[in-house]
Amino acid sequence: MSEHNHDTTGSSYHNDIVSSNHETSWNPGETVIVSQGGPITDVIFDYCDVLLDWRPWRALEGLYPQGVIDMFFDPADEWGFDFIDRLLDSGVPAREVLTAYGRHHGPAVTWVLRMWLEHEERAIFGVLDGMDQLVGDLQEAGVRVWGLTNFTTEAVDIAHARFPVFSRLQDTIVSSQERLLKPDPALYLRAIDRFAVAPRSTVFFDDNPRNTRGARITGLRGVTFRSAAQARAVLGLS
Repeated sequence: MSEHNHDTTGSSYHNDIVSSNHETSWNPGETVIVSQGGPITDVIFDYCDVLLDWRPWRALEGLYPQGVIDMFFDPADEWGFDFIDRLLDSGVPAREVLTAYGRHHGPAVTWVLRMWLEHEERAIFGVLDGMDQLVGDLQEAGVRVWGLTNFTTEAVDIAHARFPVFSRLQDTIVSSQERLLKPDPALYLRAIDRFAVAPRSTVFFDDNPRNTRGARITGLRGVTFRSAAQARAVLGLS
């Protein structure tokens, strides 16, 4: 879901990975389609806050007062939305998440989570400005385009049904299906193998710097996404 919140900070293993200094020499500010960087054959995009305009709070708007919504999304809550979001994205069934959440928050607050799950489609708001065009321009230039997302299968299915740009991707790896979360290097290695891409000729865009660094550990050209305009500049597109 919201990739800003998908750091796997619950594991010391993952903390070691994301804090590692063993990154490639790739500079995310440079233009990549230049002689010193080599040609780009493939681009892999994260979904939330890169291709997808993801607004999780919208799922509860109109159902609860703003104070309740703020409570539900409180980042200081150890068992709050950020944590259950990671559980869902790692493939834990919603019923198990609801049970675990209820043990910490009680039935009344757990009902809020249930309502969020039932109205999650509202959070899948649209495609970020300029990204549909960017995907099309890359494909027209002969660059293969893929997806790699920390998300649930259900949410991915909604995005693909609602917005044609996602169906134009050649393939997408979804964390909940793989039972792995970015920035675990195993997930990037799985993408490299399944997509049959060469890491040094592949750019990976993610809005979360930790996920970007995780990609670089596996040799991908990780770039922290800011906007379609920034991505176009990095890729050397006019």
